[in-house]
Amino acid sequence: MSEEHREQGRDASASTGDSRTDHFAVPSYAGAPAPDAAHGPEQPAAAGPPTGSFGPPPQGPPLQGPPQGPSDGYFPPPPGHFGGPPTATMPPQPRRQRTMTGIVTAALIAGLVGGGAGFGGAYALLGGDGSGSTLTSSPQAPDSVNAAPGSVTAAAQTVLPSTVDIRATTAQGAAEGSGMILTPEGDILTNNHVVAGGGEITVTLADGTEHPATVVGTSPSYDIAVIRVQGATGLTPATLGESSSLQVGQPVVAIGSPRGLTGTVTTGIVSALDRTVAVPGEDGGAVVYNGLQTDAPINQGNSGGPLVNLDGQVVAVNSAIATAGEQNSGSIGLGFAIPIDQARRVAQEVMDTGTATKPVLGVQGTVGAGTGDGAPIAAVQPGSPAEAAGLAAGDVVTRVDGAQVADFADLMARVGSHAPGEQVTLTVTNGGAERTVDVTLGSQPDEAATTSPGQGGGQSSPFGGGQENPFGGESPFGGGN
Repeated sequence: MSEEHREQGRDASASTGDSRTDHFAVPSYAGAPAPDAAHGPEQPAAAGPPTGSFGPPPQGPPLQGPPQGPSDGYFPPPPGHFGGPPTATMPPQPRRQRTMTGIVTAALIAGLVGGGAGFGGAYALLGGDGSGSTLTSSPQAPDSVNAAPGSVTAAAQTVLPSTVDIRATTAQGAAEGSGMILTPEGDILTNNHVVAGGGEITVTLADGTEHPATVVGTSPSYDIAVIRVQGATGLTPATLGESSSLQVGQPVVAIGSPRGLTGTVTTGIVSALDRTVAVPGEDGGAVVYNGLQTDAPINQGNSGGPLVNLDGQVVAVNSAIATAGEQNSGSIGLGFAIPIDQARRVAQEVMDTGTATKPVLGVQGTVGAGTGDGAPIAAVQPGSPAEAAGLAAGDVVTRVDGAQVADFADLMARVGSHAPGEQVTLTVTNGGAERTVDVTLGSQPDEAATTSPGQGGGQSSPFGGGQENPFGGESPFGGGN
């Protein structure tokens, strides 16, 4: 699906890959609001803090890490919901005060008729009048005059022919996002949340022609989807670069269809690398990924579009933005994108098999727990890679491959940036003693997103509920599918 999802978060400042990462709380999904509603329906109460897991559920009674205060700069979700609308009361300020912003996925949704489960979500509608209409424009063909190599103009001329507008229409309304052509046969990369609502998918190419499309496969955990356009010829695939070579301060260009304005080009820089970003998942949970931050203006409708370097190579997939909190506010210079190295692996797997896999570590912990000095492990799954490597409950992971881990969300994001079968080196402390542990990650089908709100009472377990964690195991909150 494509929709605007709201969550509370904190301002993210530029940093290097080894600096502290930022985390964003995520609202739960309960159903789409009416066209004239500012927010979705009230969400059911959650039992406690969000948790994450990296492996199959253990046997025996529920396990839960000891309650702890918020880490420096992190705001855990208030009681009753996972994040919430911008008017929600925020928890007490942490030690280091930050400017509060809202995080929304960068997709456009209009004309929904309240309560439907087709799109789900506590989010505000765009457009204001509920008519279902969106602004559109016909993109101009790139100028035939050669632009200077390494310029924004040259990058735009290279990528515009490979960038598409994607519109998904159901009985509830229409949702719109962007995408990029991967193959001459018509495979297109976009965000999962652009097409997860189902319905009829229409792709508008750079020349203005419209074609139907079908979903090849999706990766809910990584918010990646591949669709295939039908009846189109002469397609120009985008050139995929390498996000691993990016540097903070490097110029980038974002291309897509913000608010239906197809072929829009904006510019900025790479503001930070290795940001831990959490956005709403389609199953009511959270998708946690190791993202790239940019100040290139990204707005609703940019979801799934390319972020490119000045050589016209795709370095990331535009996915989410921070806003000032107003219902229809746009870019404030805080955009987030999925690194192309991660997206490429997932997309290739989907194109080859129709499905994706995710890495399995085999530990559980609580997202938001701890002091910001590492990820406390509440439990280790029997037979998991973590157990084989000697990890145990009570260990605290402070680094992954040398990169700092502030809390369990950081651990989830950094492990998730790896492919199944890859080896990671963890720095672990316990009782003041530090050691390093090499772990070869396992594999699990990617069929659902990360976490979901708890259901409360003695029924809530950090592992149960039937919704899978993106890195192994079931939802840490319960609640079913």
